[in-house]
Amino acid sequence: MKSRKVTIVVHVDGDTKSRKYHLPLWSFEAGKWGALTVALLVVLFFAFAGPLGRAAARVPGLEHEVTRLRQENSSVQQLAAALSRAEANYQGLRQLLGARGGSAPAPASAPAPAAGASAEPVPEPVAAKPAPDMMRAVALQARAPAPPRAPSRYGPGPSQPVHWPLDVAGFLTRGEASPGDSVEAHPGIDIAVPTGSPVRAAGGGLVEKAGNDSAYGLFVLLQHPGRYETMYGHASRLLVREGDSVQAGQVIALSGSSGRSTAPHLHFEIRLDGKSLDPLTMVKREN
Repeated sequence: MKSRKVTIVVHVDGDTKSRKYHLPLWSFEAGKWGALTVALLVVLFFAFAGPLGRAAARVPGLEHEVTRLRQENSSVQQLAAALSRAEANYQGLRQLLGARGGSAPAPASAPAPAAGASAEPVPEPVAAKPAPDMMRAVALQARAPAPPRAPSRYGPGPSQPVHWPLDVAGFLTRGEASPGDSVEAHPGIDIAVPTGSPVRAAGGGLVEKAGNDSAYGLFVLLQHPGRYETMYGHASRLLVREGDSVQAGQVIALSGSSGRSTAPHLHFEIRLDGKSLDPLTMVKREN
């Protein structure tokens, strides 16, 4: 059987002869499909080359953006480190002020007049000079920190909770909020103080509970006359146990940040018949 062929005639304008090219049919078919394949590849190339080209054009800008973000991240880390140092200095200053809380002692050179004595100052002899040992003692007394305030204002025996539970006023970060308020319900008040600040009983009574709770952390619950209770939460250390009798003003714990807490503070509640009251209606913040 004679193979089929394809004849291609090429005629140039002005020539008297035409050129004929005889190709096997299979080579013509192969050329046709090859041309279609090449055309398809060209179409696919331009279809994908556009997005790839645009992405490649964005690479320098993205690299510049990454460099800028790294620089900003470095600046943020430096600011965070500076903030941490400032926070540490602030906490140290607050702890120092808390350790020196209370009224400052009277200067040794100007003692308070005795009861019934004249208020007029007594002039000192001009020639009198203190001895060196006395001068050193006065200097040491001036440099020494003030002693803790004596709980002389507290009465003995069981009593209602009417005393501020700290030696300092602290910083009130959150107040009493009832379920009907627009803010989240929150019994009691939160008082920001440095870790380790003495927590005193607001009144005399009995330690009803003392332990650890997932929300309150280390806590003390006191029972007082008149169906009153006081709660002290987020302590770092407990100094009483369940069943102990405590006097008003007695140190029952040290403040901290245990339990569900984000910073050192004292959570203080006053309850009547199991219902939370606003503590500021019964106790007065110390200056």
